[in-house]
Amino acid sequence: MSSLRSRVLAISRPLSLTLAASLLLINLTAILYGVFMRYFAGGAPIWTDELSRFLIIGTVMIAAGAVWVEGGHMRVALIERLLPASLTRLLNVYQWLLTLGLALGGAWVSYRYANSVSMFTTSGLGISRTIPMMSLPIGFALLAWHALWYGPAPLRVATDEAAS
Repeated sequence: MSSLRSRVLAISRPLSLTLAASLLLINLTAILYGVFMRYFAGGAPIWTDELSRFLIIGTVMIAAGAVWVEGGHMRVALIERLLPASLTRLLNVYQWLLTLGLALGGAWVSYRYANSVSMFTTSGLGISRTIPMMSLPIGFALLAWHALWYGPAPLRVATDEAAS
């Protein structure tokens, strides 16, 4: 992997994971607040469940690209191990192009959808539905960003981590 690509990924991966971890921490706080209010104060506000749902979706979407680059996502790499080197290289290019295409397509479609629901508000938070829905195009765009900079190189597998 080239030096520029390595540096870009070395900066963007931790930023994505830090943002996702921050959203997860806010989610945990909202859930604990809701539990405390429900069982100790007599009634939880409705917005805690809705906020939690939006935050968990945002967390997953924002972390997806960084996790894809690390090879931490769930996948089966059996075919890559059985194919000859030339076909494995072709499969890696195919996987990379497929990931880029799906991520860019997902970003475009979800961006259009998020903007189309701007006139509606959420039931618990009372904000425009566009705000929480923007985590989808942002997450897909980050996935495309990370995949683009990673390139058509072989994806890491769990055995790579154990061997090194």
